[in-house]
Amino acid sequence: MSTPINVAIIGAGIGREHLQAYLKLGDLFRVCCICDIDTARASEIIEQTGADHDVTAVESSFENVLGNDGIDLIDICLPPHLHFSMTRAALEAGKHVVCEKPLVSSLKEADDLIESAKSNNRHVFPVFQYRYGPAIFKLQQLIESGFTGMPLLASIETHWNRGADYYANPWRGTWKGEQGGAVLGHAIHNHDLLCAIMGPVRKLSGFRATRVNPIETEDCAAISFELENGALATSSITLGAHTDTTRLRFCFEHLTAESDLLPYSPAEGNWTFKVRGKTNSQEEVDEYLNEVPACRSGFVGFFEAVADKLNHENSGVVTLQDGRRSIELVTAIYSAFNTGTQVELPLDAKHPMYDGWLPSEGETT
Repeated sequence: MSTPINVAIIGAGIGREHLQAYLKLGDLFRVCCICDIDTARASEIIEQTGADHDVTAVESSFENVLGNDGIDLIDICLPPHLHFSMTRAALEAGKHVVCEKPLVSSLKEADDLIESAKSNNRHVFPVFQYRYGPAIFKLQQLIESGFTGMPLLASIETHWNRGADYYANPWRGTWKGEQGGAVLGHAIHNHDLLCAIMGPVRKLSGFRATRVNPIETEDCAAISFELENGALATSSITLGAHTDTTRLRFCFEHLTAESDLLPYSPAEGNWTFKVRGKTNSQEEVDEYLNEVPACRSGFVGFFEAVADKLNHENSGVVTLQDGRRSIELVTAIYSAFNTGTQVELPLDAKHPMYDGWLPSEGETT
C-alpha cells in the first residue's frame, strides 16, 4: 500500500486515542470513518481531535463499514466480549484488523482467528502499544548488542487505583462484560512487556483476591513465573493503590534496567541502565545509549509498525501470534488461580480452559 491506509475506527471510547495517533501519521493513514452506536460521541471526538470532516464520516452500522470496499483496516475499540466476533467478521469481509486488548477470551478463539486470518490472507494486530517508546527500544538494543548478558530475574508492579467511578460502567468488573479482572484488564500490558524483553513463560503459579471493590473479578494478584530461559519473575497487581504507578525491573547478568513509575507510558520516562560486573563499564553503556536513535512512542509507534507491515517493510509489529501468547498466559494464570497448582506452558486444545477461563453461570471464583 503506497497510498495512505484507509481506516475505520469502531468505538469512540479508547478510539479517541487511536484517532489522535493516526492523525500524527497522516502520510500513512486516512481515518475515513468513526463507527459508534452513539453517533454524537463519534462526532465529538472528530471535533475534539481536529480530524477532517470531509474525510472522516460518522457511522452507526458496523455492517455498513464491513461492506465499504474503500476501507483497508478496521480498528476495533469495543468492550472485550465483542472482540472475537467482530474481528472474525472483519477478516471475512477482507479487512485487516487492529484489535484492542484483550484480543479474545479464549485460546480456542485465538486459534480460530489465526485460521481465519490465514484463509483470508489478512493480518490481525493486537494492541500492545506499551512496547513502543525510547526506554524499551534502548533496552532491546542493549540486549541485541550483548551488553546485558543472560536474563536473571524481573519484577513487575502494576499498582493502580480503581474505585466506584470506574466500575459505574455496567460491563466493568463482571466476567461477562470485562471477561476478567486486574490480570486481564490492567496487568496484561506489563506481562506482554515481560515476555517481549525476557522471553516466553515456561511455568507459573499465583494467588488472587477481590479486596478493593465489590466486583465479580479479582482486583489483587501475586504471580510467580519461570521463563523458558531459566530466568524468574514476579508480578504484583492491585487496584487499591493510592495512585496509578507501574514499575518494571529487569536484572541481567551484566546490567540492571529499572523503569520510571509511569502507568500509561512505561516505555518512556527516566529509566536507569546500571552496569554490574566488569564486562562493560558504565561509560561504555552510557555512550552506546547516547547513540541509539529516536523512536515513536505508544499508539503512534504501534501504528507506524502496522503501516510498515502492510507496506511490506521491516517492522517490529505486534503479531497475531503475540496476541495468542498473551491469551495463553492469561489462561494459565486463571488456571493456576483456580486449581492452586503450578501450570506449565505451552497450552493446547487438551487444556481444561482451552475454551475459556470464565466461570460457569452461578460458579464463584
